[in-house]
Amino acid sequence: MKNKYLTWDEVEKKIFTPEEIAECDLKVALIGELIKARHEQGISQRKLAEISGVIQPVIARMEKGNTTPQIGTVIKVLASLGKKLAIVPMENKESA
Repeated sequence: MKNKYLTWDEVEKKIFTPEEIAECDLKVALIGELIKARHEQGISQRKLAEISGVIQPVIARMEKGNTTPQIGTVIKVLASLGKKLAIVPMENKESA
């Protein structure tokens, strides 16, 4: 009998619903963009805390994915980086 190892995509589809996967992907993309913007501007978490009014430990937890911040917190941080949150249609994974 041949051993079959599952890929992460196969495991993910067995464990999570498509909605849960989409939510996780969206969170990862959002936090990734936040971190990218901060790094591109050469801003430390401490400096971002100063200009956004969001304390540095909250920013650190957001960036690590250890918390689900309120939308107002996300908007404050993004605005301080010169970014805004936009609502756009999601791409269909099958057509992408």
